[in-house]
Amino acid sequence: MTRPITILVCALGGEGGGVLAEWLYVAAEHAGLAAQCTSIPGVAQRTGATTYYVEIHPEPLAAGQRRPVFSLNPVPGALDLLVSSELLETARQVGAGLPSRERTIIVSSTARALTTSEKIQMTDGRSDDARLVAAIQQHARTLEFIDTEALARQAGTVVSAVLFGAIGGSGVLPFGREPCEAAIRTVGKGVESSLRGFALAHDALVARRAERARAEAYVAGVMTPTAARAVAVPVPAAAAAPALPAKPAAPAAPAAPPLPAPLRERFPAQVHELLAHAHARLVDYQDGDYAALYVARLARVLDAERAGDAAAAGDFATTLEATRWLALWMAFDDIVNVARLKLARSRMARVRREVGARDDEVVRVYDHFKPGVPELAGMLPQALANRLIAWDRKRAVAGREPWALPLALGTHGLFGVVALRMVAALPWLRRRSQRFALEQRLIERWLAAIERGAREHWALGHELACCGRLIKGYGSTNERGKDNLLHIIDQLATAPTSAAERTQSVRAARQAALADDAGRALDQVLVAHGAAPRAPREQVLRFYRRRPSA
Repeated sequence: MTRPITILVCALGGEGGGVLAEWLYVAAEHAGLAAQCTSIPGVAQRTGATTYYVEIHPEPLAAGQRRPVFSLNPVPGALDLLVSSELLETARQVGAGLPSRERTIIVSSTARALTTSEKIQMTDGRSDDARLVAAIQQHARTLEFIDTEALARQAGTVVSAVLFGAIGGSGVLPFGREPCEAAIRTVGKGVESSLRGFALAHDALVARRAERARAEAYVAGVMTPTAARAVAVPVPAAAAAPALPAKPAAPAAPAAPPLPAPLRERFPAQVHELLAHAHARLVDYQDGDYAALYVARLARVLDAERAGDAAAAGDFATTLEATRWLALWMAFDDIVNVARLKLARSRMARVRREVGARDDEVVRVYDHFKPGVPELAGMLPQALANRLIAWDRKRAVAGREPWALPLALGTHGLFGVVALRMVAALPWLRRRSQRFALEQRLIERWLAAIERGAREHWALGHELACCGRLIKGYGSTNERGKDNLLHIIDQLATAPTSAAERTQSVRAARQAALADDAGRALDQVLVAHGAAPRAPREQVLRFYRRRPSA
């Protein structure tokens, strides 16, 4: 019995996976073959992930022959081809046991769309591409990598057209290129751009297959000397580890703005470039006086580092860490800064570039906001903020949801732009706000701890400066980071132990706080070093009446 050809396509939301599945089915019809396609919805780990399982009978049915019965789901180890638009998604299918080393050809994109679990890490939570490649390689008969996003941009199309070209060029389909292109024309969605994307991926895969065949023939000793000279790397494909294609060069970092001469003379050369960026950022964020406050604070750290262990402070690592984290903390996100960033001209240019809009096309952008009491109270004077926070707390105690104001502003239109302009024009109000005063007090506590630690022991001051990395994000993430930092300062930095022991405990606590956002690892480190764990945070419990059964 002739078994069907089995293909599994893995796509993320918005990549046109449904259209790709339709193309495959229509192409099989054009070739006179029986086929079946099933979509399998997946979990919404990013924008949603859907797999499409296709089975194609490899031979035309004879007159009167019964139509074969196809499977609705892939069988582990029985795939001929696995095509995926994202590297980690490919690894997920490998983890499910679907491909096999003896049978499956895997064509995977090198693109990454970070999962929620990768994004919520306090530190860099991205999966290691090299480890993903090693795992995939162990479960593939042949493994090919393509950059689907780059090819899609080059062709002016979507990822699905590139994946279709990769399927056509893989050599798995029992028909050639013509039925595939005919399917694209029949479906009639973005025909010209889809054909361009199909051709780019198809030709790339066909060229690689030809090169692999020449290499295998060379190793087997059946290739002529002339053909052998055309082989770039005479190594059989099975013995060579597939390499990821070179990533496109990252855009060059913007040049550092000129650093005023007094600052160049006052600070060591190691911090000049970062200091120039930080100073310009704070001038743009608030004003020159605020940037001058930043410089004065940083000078205190530099003086403390110089007053400590001069030999260890030769590279001014403590001042360099404070230069980075102090600037980021002082430029904390509030509704004024968010409005200003939403209006940036570079943002609209990036949006148009990402959606592939032409110059003559109109792009409508709707920004969704949901400011709550913490955000609004943060921009009010202390007395008014306290009253607003107390009002919202009473609502929560009464069992009601925290107050919030959902908004959807069309920032492509006049009303949305004017509304954001009005908010972005309030930096003068920031200095009088409750949030500004609170942040400045916390910054001073952190800087005082760095100064004390650096004067006593250089390594202790450096570890405390590195703790500035805990302050990141917004909302509950930002609050949790500040609570962790203050607890480390109060419980570990001033503990009645030697400076070396306090340095080790602060380092261990910082690493634990970054590794576990729930705080369990941090509490374990605190207790292990003789400090008190963090106090539990108040949580409102809501009880709901059970609805009577019908």
